[in-house]
Amino acid sequence: MMPPAMDSATPTAQAASSELRRIRALAVGSLSGLIVVGLAWELWLAPLPTRLWAVKVLPLFIPLAGLLRYRMYTYRWVSLLVWLYFTEGLVRGLNDLPPARWLAFLQVLFSLALFAACALHVRTRLGARSAR
Repeated sequence: MMPPAMDSATPTAQAASSELRRIRALAVGSLSGLIVVGLAWELWLAPLPTRLWAVKVLPLFIPLAGLLRYRMYTYRWVSLLVWLYFTEGLVRGLNDLPPARWLAFLQVLFSLALFAACALHVRTRLGARSAR
């Protein structure tokens, strides 16, 4: 019997395919990149007058455990959450001056990579489920 927190479709670390492991690495790397860029941007590299904007990074810590555990639900809702960071990066990238502009476009790149990884993960898992 599986623990209640695990759904039956969640692959374990041993059973996950190499493709899913690569996709997870891209997702976790992109999420980590968003966290690092967000903190560095708002605290040191190009902070706004109040450094309170660094709080925007806090929601990115929540899905980290779910991504590492291959939780399908986490990959689904992160693919929606990431569009907030994409939009902020795009708006600030078009309106701010360097170096904030470069950091904003870096945030956009990480956001797109995270979305692609989440979409690939969900598609791969659902494709494997329907092939059975």
